[in-house]
Amino acid sequence: ANSCLAFDGSGKLYVLNTQLGMYRLDTGTGAQEAYSAPFPNLPACSLLQKAPCSPTPVNLPALPNDVAFDAAGDAYVTDSMQATIWRVPAGGGAPQIWFQSSKFASPYIGVNGLRIDPTRTKVYVSVTTDLLAGSYIYTLPLVAAPQASDLKVFKKFALGEAADGFAFGATGDLYVTLALPTTSGFVVLGPDGVEKRRSVSPLLSPTVPYDSPANLAFDGVDSLFVVNH
Repeated sequence: ANSCLAFDGSGKLYVLNTQLGMYRLDTGTGAQEAYSAPFPNLPACSLLQKAPCSPTPVNLPALPNDVAFDAAGDAYVTDSMQATIWRVPAGGGAPQIWFQSSKFASPYIGVNGLRIDPTRTKVYVSVTTDLLAGSYIYTLPLVAAPQASDLKVFKKFALGEAADGFAFGATGDLYVTLALPTTSGFVVLGPDGVEKRRSVSPLLSPTVPYDSPANLAFDGVDSLFVVNH
């Protein structure tokens, strides 16, 4: 199963796959080549199970969900079921654990969207639903080994709002999809995390115009594209 995809700085296209890991596509010929090993299935951490493990209550399989590249060519990948952010080194190879937190754990989809901010100093990640049904945007410094204390709340969403994919606009605002039918659409957050506006489906029309959107992207001119689940 494929999930998200991204272009690197040189215009090559990379795709996340639950069985294959990351693979690279030649957009001219369609030729496919392996880029990373599959993302490991980590056992759940416990008194008897030490690292490497996932900080989750139960053992769940890997689910690579979103990906972004830094200036050095390293890829950062969210793992929605294992409460983990992986780093795939520039040039490819085995995924490495970059950051983990029990705040990313979820009964279904935890840590989800991921983008590097326009200043290239922070990693933003969304948690769609945590173990207490909360949904958040968190930030981490873009450093070699962030610590637990580095994880900061950028936005806490209201109960029933489930943040999914997101993207930065040209002015630095953050456009975040809301994936539940009760609030289908997206919100726009300023640099301080305060909501500036939202575009959602009417209460009695949960699937029009938005139907549980998963992600969005700008075309660089004047349009925003939104994909639905």
